[in-house]
Amino acid sequence: MKKATVLVVDDDQDLLTATRILLRPNVKEVIVEHNPEKLLNILEKNAVDILLLDMNFKSAINTGNEGLYWLGKVKESFPQVHVVMITAYGAVDLAVKSLKQGAADFIVKPWQNEQLLSTLQTLLDEQKNVNPIQKGKPLTDEQGIVGKSAIMDDLFYKLDKVSPTEANILILGENGTGKDLIANAIHQRSLRNKKPFIKVDVGSLTETLFESELFGYKKGAFTDAREDRKGRFENADTGTLFLDEIGNISLQQQAKLLSVLQNRAVVPLGSSAAIPVDIRLLSATNVPLKALADESRFRKDLIYRINTLEIQVPALRDRLEDIPLLANHFLDFYNQKYHKNIAGIEADALQKLKQYHFPGNVRELQYSIERAVIMSDQSSLRADDILFSPIESVPEPLNQGNDFSSHNLEEIERKAIKSAIERYNGNISKAAKELGLTRATLYRRLEKYNL
Repeated sequence: MKKATVLVVDDDQDLLTATRILLRPNVKEVIVEHNPEKLLNILEKNAVDILLLDMNFKSAINTGNEGLYWLGKVKESFPQVHVVMITAYGAVDLAVKSLKQGAADFIVKPWQNEQLLSTLQTLLDEQKNVNPIQKGKPLTDEQGIVGKSAIMDDLFYKLDKVSPTEANILILGENGTGKDLIANAIHQRSLRNKKPFIKVDVGSLTETLFESELFGYKKGAFTDAREDRKGRFENADTGTLFLDEIGNISLQQQAKLLSVLQNRAVVPLGSSAAIPVDIRLLSATNVPLKALADESRFRKDLIYRINTLEIQVPALRDRLEDIPLLANHFLDFYNQKYHKNIAGIEADALQKLKQYHFPGNVRELQYSIERAVIMSDQSSLRADDILFSPIESVPEPLNQGNDFSSHNLEEIERKAIKSAIERYNGNISKAAKELGLTRATLYRRLEKYNL
């Protein structure tokens, strides 16, 4: 590394100064430049080993994609130069695109100094940066993530890039897409994989339980507090904390969570002493990011805390080519679970699956295959064996005409709620999650329909 020459191109003068001070003792020469128009000329005159290149510049050449433009120019004329893209939080899609166009790596600002030095050292040690994901190769790991479509290739690529970092990650996606599996996969691929992985469905916690569950309490803090108890933050210390359904917590809960994340310490109920915690935070929600940006619903300062990077988990309708792979994966699983020996899925059944829109995503596909395996007496699954969840299907109106009266809509809702409650054997949290409701809303519906 002491023999390397590093060029840094960014329009942020403060960043250039800080990077030069950091790198000067570690490399042979540091060249900094704020104007990307001078980039190619500098490379012509200097034997640069690594280029740190910003993704966006104020002097708009291809607004939003300036970094990609200059990356292409560099790789065209100076293919031997390792290019590390500098990107802001949340711009992982652009960063991944840059990797596909020849960048060796990317780094998110603000970065840890040790992380930047480690990235440079790795590039210098390894003359070729090998992509750990083989395109088109399906991934089926212990978390059950399966797919070989282009959109899943992108997802796997992101997982391998962001998992080893310490970045807080917000996982976005519809219900049933497997956000919890993605969170587990990130932890397993991280440097904390030998440490605890603690999941909390914060969307189901009441106001009174929120603090005691997350932050813990001391003996005597409230009536039933008979002994000290650690909260989930302390249990996840040195590991990963996964907050599921974070988009459903109240503004009051958000304020309490933000305080802990800012201070990196919790104060248990009944105590005044702050306890430091070292966690890597993963969060998930089915609420679109644009909706979260509404400050009447979600604090923007909290979004910035939890969303250093974001991962969008695709809906199943956006990766239809993965349906046969997923269906056979679930078939193998339920063959073993129910001691069946169903050899495969017939073409007409696969066609039926691929023509369905799957509003319940992978979870609904899994349900359909499980039910088919249980009920089938044949050597293979046929189209008639495939039935879709009545919870997700759009019910027929009770009348033959177009009379969508209030009574009809209420009856439809009542039946959907009853079916969900029966399916989950009275588990309110699971039924509410399946229906896309909060626990409190579901309780009100149960009271309304006398269920």
